[in-house]
Amino acid sequence: MDFELIAKSFPALMTGAGMTLLLTIISAPLGLALALPLAIARLSKRSWLRRPAHAFIYVFRGTPLLIQLYLVYFGLGQFHDTLKAWGIWWFFRDELYCALFVLVLNTGAYSAEIFRGAIAGVPAGHIEAALAAGMSWFTRLRRIILPSAFRIAWPAYTNEVVFLMQATSLVSLLTVTELFRSAKIIAVRTFDIYSMYITVGLIYLVISYGIILAFGMVEKHLMRHTRQPGGKKSLHQRAFAVLTR
Repeated sequence: MDFELIAKSFPALMTGAGMTLLLTIISAPLGLALALPLAIARLSKRSWLRRPAHAFIYVFRGTPLLIQLYLVYFGLGQFHDTLKAWGIWWFFRDELYCALFVLVLNTGAYSAEIFRGAIAGVPAGHIEAALAAGMSWFTRLRRIILPSAFRIAWPAYTNEVVFLMQATSLVSLLTVTELFRSAKIIAVRTFDIYSMYITVGLIYLVISYGIILAFGMVEKHLMRHTRQPGGKKSLHQRAFAVLTR
């Protein structure tokens, strides 16, 4: 390990890490905003809602993210004249916008399946109680179904956000200078493969732990109703305390 090289390269690596975080911070909430209506449509009894949602999720979960990136960034360039006539070529000619676009669609598809399962797992008794109280469909969704679904889905969704952060390394192939590309450029110039990639692996590890810790705090808030009286910690709290030591 060349610690002098690592010290000299650290500012460039931190700049790349900032881009990795930016991609994650933008893609995750936009993907979540896409996932929720997709999950609801996926469970709909109306085929004209259910089938397109199912097809979208199937395509983006069934094909590699790398192929999706290539099809959007390199493939859509063949339709330059059409996209320019529609006034959207400025978007698809930019590698950063294309990367964000694909990441949002990809994580939206995976997150939709997570929340579909969570919505389907909401206890039937809760919904029956809401119906007995005369709640409308939207009110049931807002006050009963989605809050319960978020509690059920949150651990799996935390993993999806971690995977999304790690998947941002693939956008380096579109010449977006995120963390992995920053390390690759330095490694190619210095031929010190181990120092750079071990350092980058540790940075990814720190970012992953930060995401898990932050989402764990949100999960703790979502599960606050499970706290035991008298200050005794619940099983969930004890497990979280072990993981965050």
